[in-house]
Amino acid sequence: MTIMPATTADIPALNTLINSAYRGETSKKGWTTEADLLDGIRTDPASLLLLLQKQDAVMLTARAQDGTITGCMFLEKQQRSFYLGMLTVDPQLQAGGIGGQLLLAAEAYVQQANVYSIRMTVISVRFNLIAWYERHGYKKTGETQPFPSDPAFGTPRQPLEFLVLEKELGEKQR
Repeated sequence: MTIMPATTADIPALNTLINSAYRGETSKKGWTTEADLLDGIRTDPASLLLLLQKQDAVMLTARAQDGTITGCMFLEKQQRSFYLGMLTVDPQLQAGGIGGQLLLAAEAYVQQANVYSIRMTVISVRFNLIAWYERHGYKKTGETQPFPSDPAFGTPRQPLEFLVLEKELGEKQR
């Protein structure tokens, strides 16, 4: 597996991957689905283009030997930390270590930027996912954020909110 930044040429594959992992029947093949919580799509090509064009941000991709994108995540520098979002693994490949490898790549990327904290938001009722992040060193901060009311992000089937998780990385050894 190779981890590398996405380019605009990757948008169609990223769009398919992200939507297949989060929503619809295909997402139910993995353990990280949101299909029972939200209707609609998770992202679209225009939104992905905006993410790829952001300054101080990168979409990292995990690629199989043949170049197929098997996972991805978005990182954006925000004040004294990086925000990690949209961590995605092909539903049929979940629980195979790709997500963990992407988290390690995120930590390395953040430390190379001389930043030592990663923050993320996770839907509060996604208990298994929160526990997975906690096993990888992320901690609940006690902060919550409202779930967006933008239908472009999905339509909630129940009231939802985000929990904020954070991992302190420790200073880079020189």
